[in-house]
Amino acid sequence: MTQPASDANFHRSVSRTFARWAGEMIRRALRAVVWTLVWLIALGCAAWAFGALHYDFPIAKPAIKWVFAAVIIAAIVFLRRPARKLAAVFLAFALVLVWWLTLKPSNDGNWQPDVAQLTWADINGDEITFHNVRNCDYRTDTDYTPHWETRTVRLSQIIGIDLAIDYWGSPWIAHPIVSFQFTDTPPLCFSIEIRKTVGQSYSTIGGLYRQYTLIYIVADERDVIRLRTNYRHEDIYLYHTTAPPDRARGRFLEYVHSLNTLRTEPRWYNAVTANCTTSIRTQHPSKERVPWDWRILLNGKADEMLYAHGAFVTGGLSFTELKAQSLINARAKAADASPDFSELIRVGLPVPDRRVAQ
Repeated sequence: MTQPASDANFHRSVSRTFARWAGEMIRRALRAVVWTLVWLIALGCAAWAFGALHYDFPIAKPAIKWVFAAVIIAAIVFLRRPARKLAAVFLAFALVLVWWLTLKPSNDGNWQPDVAQLTWADINGDEITFHNVRNCDYRTDTDYTPHWETRTVRLSQIIGIDLAIDYWGSPWIAHPIVSFQFTDTPPLCFSIEIRKTVGQSYSTIGGLYRQYTLIYIVADERDVIRLRTNYRHEDIYLYHTTAPPDRARGRFLEYVHSLNTLRTEPRWYNAVTANCTTSIRTQHPSKERVPWDWRILLNGKADEMLYAHGAFVTGGLSFTELKAQSLINARAKAADASPDFSELIRVGLPVPDRRVAQ
């Protein structure tokens, strides 16, 4: 028997009604998701702007940030249409952002003694002369006599790069120190840091704003590494890299050009976009950069990433074994002020095959 036409029409009508209802529910759900995301972005922008006024506004900081907060709250409460509320929040954020982008870094300041001098270099053919190489005499991490030296090295005598990874708190966050090795002179370290004024301390949240400028510290290993192992009691892991001499010399010149540029064009530090690790990456030509990886931001895992890329001399060890062998704190404390500090902290590390390539 065939189904009556009236029953078929009824079922089609029910199907169309259900489809319209389902479509309307989906559209409402999508609108709700979109509005939620837009509001989250707007409130995030407002929170960032509040922080910018708190950290970076030069005068009346307590008053201006609360005035900003009052404007945002008033717009959300008293404006009727959601689109107008959002427009007011984004407009307030945009005004703060435009002001914030006008802030310019400066090399003038009442700097702490350990960052009081900027290093710069003269290039004369194969010879590179560094002015203001730091080599402080430490009694504690806060009690020291600053020493700034002039050192001349030869580019042709660079034989490799070592990388020190300094853990000063979380295992997810670290500070890299790059040490260039020479045949005829002691290693020379480059440490990209924040330049603090007298009385200023580091703030993780403040590091997202324009609180600090970048400084390239060029230092003796007995300064920049021993300070951390022997006086700050931070864990340092030291690795020989597989960079051949020609590539090491290219990396060295990148550092030289970067620190010379900072002398005339100061830059802001930013905990995400311009920190000690991202600054190293952006020095390289874009074609030679390590592919982007989450471990560049959570740089406490950067040594694991570099091991996977074949960047370390391993001696056949697994990463876990190599990392355990690369912890130099005990050796650094035993070596202390010895003139052979650099050799002593490397005892037991896998030996690289390094020759001068003429």
